[in-house]
Amino acid sequence: MERKEFLKKGIIGLGSIIALPKVVTSCSNDASDITEENSTDDLSYQNTSTTSSDCTISPTETKGPFPIKTPADLVRENIISDRTGVPLLITLTVQDQSDNCSVLEGVYVDVWHCDKDGYYSEYGGTQMQQVDFTDVHFLRGRQLTDTNGQVSFLSIYPGWYSGRAPHIHLEVKDKNNNSLKVTQIAFPEDISNQVYATNGYNGSADTSNSRDNIFSDSLDQNMLDSLTGNIIDGFTLLKTIVV
Repeated sequence: MERKEFLKKGIIGLGSIIALPKVVTSCSNDASDITEENSTDDLSYQNTSTTSSDCTISPTETKGPFPIKTPADLVRENIISDRTGVPLLITLTVQDQSDNCSVLEGVYVDVWHCDKDGYYSEYGGTQMQQVDFTDVHFLRGRQLTDTNGQVSFLSIYPGWYSGRAPHIHLEVKDKNNNSLKVTQIAFPEDISNQVYATNGYNGSADTSNSRDNIFSDSLDQNMLDSLTGNIIDGFTLLKTIVV
């Protein structure tokens, strides 16, 4: 499904749940800053370091500290809930290395990430996350891969929190809920900086991809395959996960 069609489908009927942010001009002179005039310009990133034909198993990363508690209860494509931010269509393809990287149909993919302020649902009221979101389930979801080994989620561009570069968590499980892979997805910093300069986000992340302790030894494999779109219409993220 095309990005604009999918985003339109997800936005219709949601009313004010999705608030497309108004772009503001940063005070910095950094070349990646954006202005009102160029906020609709298309941006793109292509990961040239790895390709799906490499058939390299995706890196295994930590599941915590905020994993989904009951993923079977969160089978849905639209995981935005009441969060606001720049729309993001996440499309993932799962491949099986043991079968010449053929696509894997009928496996679960669980996805979760923080909101634009760096908060996770299902957790809170602790030193690690003082704001309490234990009773809500935003930005979490599960889908079953189709005949192309793909799943899609309508979400928002994740924010960041201190000590971590922007990222998305995911886990692939078989039909018996046996874990096949836990990994994370990294974002290109230049596009993230432009998103984070918009109204509602918290400015550039305090940790770069290269200084992130999760991505430091496997950044090329963690990095998304491609990211295209713009601040107003939203972005499409593509990533192949090899298990």
